[in-house]
Amino acid sequence: LTSVVELVEGCRLPVLRKNQENEDEWPLAEILSVKEVPGKKLYYVHYIDFNKRLDEWVTPDRLDMKKLQFPKKEAKTPTKNGLPGSRPSSPDRDVVRDHTGSLLPTTFCAYLSTAQCPRSTNLHPTLTLKIVRCQMNGTTRRLVPSQPGRKRKNCGTDEDSQDSLDGIPSAPRMTGSLVSDRSHDDIVTRMKNIDCIELGRHRLKPWYFSPYPQELTTLPILYLCEFCLKYLKSLKCLQRHLTKCNLRHPPGNEIYRKGTISFFEIDGRKNKTYSQNLCLLAKCFLDHKTLYYDTDPFLFYVMTEYDSKGFHIVGYFSKEKESTEDYNVACILTLPPYQRRGYGKLLIEFSYELSKVEGKTGTPEKPLSDLGLLSYRSYWSQTILEILMDLKSDNGERPQITINEISEITSVKKEDVISTLQYLNLINYYKGQYILTLSEDIVDGHERAMQKRHLRIDPKCLHFTPKDWSKRGKW
Repeated sequence: LTSVVELVEGCRLPVLRKNQENEDEWPLAEILSVKEVPGKKLYYVHYIDFNKRLDEWVTPDRLDMKKLQFPKKEAKTPTKNGLPGSRPSSPDRDVVRDHTGSLLPTTFCAYLSTAQCPRSTNLHPTLTLKIVRCQMNGTTRRLVPSQPGRKRKNCGTDEDSQDSLDGIPSAPRMTGSLVSDRSHDDIVTRMKNIDCIELGRHRLKPWYFSPYPQELTTLPILYLCEFCLKYLKSLKCLQRHLTKCNLRHPPGNEIYRKGTISFFEIDGRKNKTYSQNLCLLAKCFLDHKTLYYDTDPFLFYVMTEYDSKGFHIVGYFSKEKESTEDYNVACILTLPPYQRRGYGKLLIEFSYELSKVEGKTGTPEKPLSDLGLLSYRSYWSQTILEILMDLKSDNGERPQITINEISEITSVKKEDVISTLQYLNLINYYKGQYILTLSEDIVDGHERAMQKRHLRIDPKCLHFTPKDWSKRGKW
């Protein structure tokens, strides 16, 4: 048998771990790093085809040495090192062309539906779509049976169909990552470097690497001031800092308040230190973005929950002051203690309310994380179905609407409207025209979802004046 001493970085072998049902399993894992502690060696492993947040240090007794694979020698491709923020880690965006020859980002073709509907791709935004409600049992959503000789592909994968519309996105995939492959990244940035973060009354276990100062990465706990997000090395240092820190809410302007929920707008140039600290914290839970220290081109919208002690950060999103690609969100994150409680959808809804005030349509910057993808998918589906189901018939005719009209009402970009209709499999081609078919299953699922969605943005509580950043020189 191979001795454990021979294991090096890059080796692959089965490693014992507990799955979500707390049962033993032996997935294949790659050794990313080796370290010695008194009396034994520890191995930092990444489980192949699992999300990186599950990476961990393991002891030798969890390794199956009988199926050891040594690393293959291959040429290394030079890459750029990334640093806190909001740019996609892929330097170039692959493109494909639609039927007209126009360029489409591959993320549009893949991130919602891996199988495009052949007829739906020809949809013109001004094309009128009639809405049909059909009474039927089962899960089928077609109004009429397929005509002989005409095959129609399903508009979503089996994996997509597992996502619920029940107001809370289904759990992130624990058997693989939905984000782009980062295997080319520097080995240091592939490993979690912070064990634990104390933020107010919460202790957070980071999921990913974040470039905090090296001397802080050996601490058992990294302490953060929950109001200014300054990082400190000990509880005593934090207590001393709190006697001097006057903040009880994020810096910047409070532009929304309803009940205990508030949103603060923070300029990345005026509040550079806070913005950088926010990015460092966010990077612990975002793997699909590269981190930049230049926060000047960005605005940050921080959502908080108020109590007698102050305004506590729940989550945030950032956006470019000037976006040439209609992005209304760069990075978006709900902190782990507040996830699966409706706050993520509230952040998304707020970003679109800002777009409505600006008179623009918007879309999130790609790639989306797995949690981001699920949340946006759910938000778009509920928002569009809400409009379709509220449409009234005119003079006995079936209600009708165009893609452009849906986009104008919601501020959701036309491409996202089309891809959502495809994902929901609502579009049908019947007797020479496109129709949107709302089955009983779709209607019932939507009504159940909206009953569970208690947190909503009230536009009357938003006090926001858009700025024309093109006239402000260097922001």
